[in-house]
Amino acid sequence: MPLDTASYEIPVARSAGDLREAVAGWRKDGLSVALVPTMGALHAGHISLVDLAREKVDRVIVSIFVNPTQFAPNEDFSAYPRTEAEDVGKLEGKADLIFAPNAADMYPEGFSTTVSLTGVTESLEGTFRPTHFAGVATVVAKLILRALPDIAIFGEKDWQQLMVIRRMVADLDIPVKILGGPIMREADGLAMSSRNVYLTPEERKAAGQLNVILRETADAVAKGTPISKATAEGGKRILALGFDKLDYLEVRDAASLAAFQGDKPEGSARILVAAKIGRTRLIDNMPV
Repeated sequence: MPLDTASYEIPVARSAGDLREAVAGWRKDGLSVALVPTMGALHAGHISLVDLAREKVDRVIVSIFVNPTQFAPNEDFSAYPRTEAEDVGKLEGKADLIFAPNAADMYPEGFSTTVSLTGVTESLEGTFRPTHFAGVATVVAKLILRALPDIAIFGEKDWQQLMVIRRMVADLDIPVKILGGPIMREADGLAMSSRNVYLTPEERKAAGQLNVILRETADAVAKGTPISKATAEGGKRILALGFDKLDYLEVRDAASLAAFQGDKPEGSARILVAAKIGRTRLIDNMPV
């Protein structure tokens, strides 16, 4: 099998054919398989997903692909960190195979199919990044159909993305179980993200308070404060920290992400935030 075994300790598949051949060999031996899709620039949050996968199955695939179709023209695709050698080093002893295709392999000449969803994509991130989830759904569908894993694992930090993928898999009858991995946080509670490296020291200090405000706002709603009042106050506090823009701070149904009809949560609820400080846009969420 023409895997890249010269550069790294872990074999690296560069094409769909190589990936499928490896998985077919595992299946022949009766082994179960997990896929952990990433865009690289791996941190402890990603590694926690790989560790979770290892607990569930016999073989773990980690994909590393910076997906161009989920970036808008004004976003940071060209600047997004690409650190393949370091990433593979972090996965030694944890993953069994890396899938690292290039854009031409994922989107060959003439590629013209897009997977798009309604409902769960039409607010929050979907409002501010209207092409984002079509790019996410399309690439995730391709990755899953290439690997055909038993499970695929995504981080809960991108809560809306997790709900989009679960909806897509259910709607299209794709035979894979989608699991969410808990948000990994820095010592001050900042959600781990590859984009945190963009923060200046002053911005990083302010960013560390975002989760505090999020939690206190969620607690206020849980104790009976109307959603509109709690989120308005929380938004003011975020901007007072030095954030340049608050895209949203909202309490939504945890699964559908629909807004509640009244000013009180009903059933399972999630509070979600997106705010920009300097050149960095941060997102976070937690249960109410």
